[in-house]
Amino acid sequence: MENFQYEVESWLDIPPDSGFSMYHFPYGICAREGGLPIACSAIGPFVIDLVRLYDEGFLDGTSVRRETLTGRYLNPLIASGKRVTNGLRARLQRLLSVSTGQEAREKLRNALVPATEVQMLLPVDIRDYTDFYSSREHATNVGTMFRDPDNALLPNWLHLPVGYHGRASSIVVSGTPVKRPHGQMIAQGAEAPHFGPSRLLDFELEMGFVIGKSSELGKPIPIEEAEDYIFGLALFNDWSARDIQKWEYVPLGPFLGKNFASTMAPWIVPLEALDPFRVEGPEQEPEVLPYLKSPGKKNYDIHLEVGIRPEGGEETTVCRSNFKYMYWSMAQQLAHHTVNGCNVNVGDLYASGTISGPTPDSYGSMLELSWRGTKPVQMADGTNRKFILDGDTVTLRGYAQSGHIRVGFGEAAGKILPAE
Repeated sequence: MENFQYEVESWLDIPPDSGFSMYHFPYGICAREGGLPIACSAIGPFVIDLVRLYDEGFLDGTSVRRETLTGRYLNPLIASGKRVTNGLRARLQRLLSVSTGQEAREKLRNALVPATEVQMLLPVDIRDYTDFYSSREHATNVGTMFRDPDNALLPNWLHLPVGYHGRASSIVVSGTPVKRPHGQMIAQGAEAPHFGPSRLLDFELEMGFVIGKSSELGKPIPIEEAEDYIFGLALFNDWSARDIQKWEYVPLGPFLGKNFASTMAPWIVPLEALDPFRVEGPEQEPEVLPYLKSPGKKNYDIHLEVGIRPEGGEETTVCRSNFKYMYWSMAQQLAHHTVNGCNVNVGDLYASGTISGPTPDSYGSMLELSWRGTKPVQMADGTNRKFILDGDTVTLRGYAQSGHIRVGFGEAAGKILPAE
């Protein structure tokens, strides 16, 4: 199998700040107007048509099967295994490197499609979705606002990665509009709830990871093997209706306040592309139980930000955070999720929970940024936001960088439409 390189130049002119560099090659599903969905990757401003590469013979020797590139979802390609998908990334890098001859370059250009000419689709068939609550800063902020500032964290929080099973059917790809949801909520001091559209609509800055191979029912995934099951990561916005959520969440947790929509970026970044950005996670005290012990660098230094753009207006960056702040790592989340024998399947999605940092400008939700509506966030157009308004487009972005090596995550964007 070809090896991935970290000192290689391309025969393409790729801007230095492009998230889709020669050290990356994410996976997605796209379709041209009137065309069928196909598997693709990305380089600079181009989408790479993997089917075209296969048909031209450029993928010979990679063990990639054509049928895994022509379906509606990436699941068959992911299920081929990391040996295949990592080998494919290495082949793409070699084909686009300066070592490729002029004749081959001309043929390769036929597989490079301007990103503006394709529609990106939801990349995986998600059968199950779990959302975690793994940022200590976020959990502390929420506990301070709604419970007791002196005992903000619930007794179990420092002992296990808290999570809940969400709704996979309402996960949509970036660019899909989201309607303001209806539900029950209760006004301050009221004796009975009322029904109507949510007034406290919020985003949650999260990172999702996709399962790359299935496990057997009844067999936990040991923490030292957890990363073998993680195919890659994608930006994720777990929209939240705070007023609906507040009324319903006791005793069983999130329900209608969460399941109306979640927005996923179209690009999945393979876990191996993030090796240069591994970092130590926060110190965990008290000591975790043995099945959750995970020495080494299990967190990732990924810069994240959120912008809000009013309809017809200028975008304002309201949050800058980092994935490295997470208290519970992805390996710990997956090990805990399966320790009771729960099985996982290719394409299952797990979300990190809101990613908040230690400073107010790094909080990953409007609930925290506006501190429950008491500190409105100023916008570039002179207005302010306590929560998300109709017509607002919320966009999540992310990238990792170490020296000249840059890996981008694209965008996860959604516009809020009025409730019907």
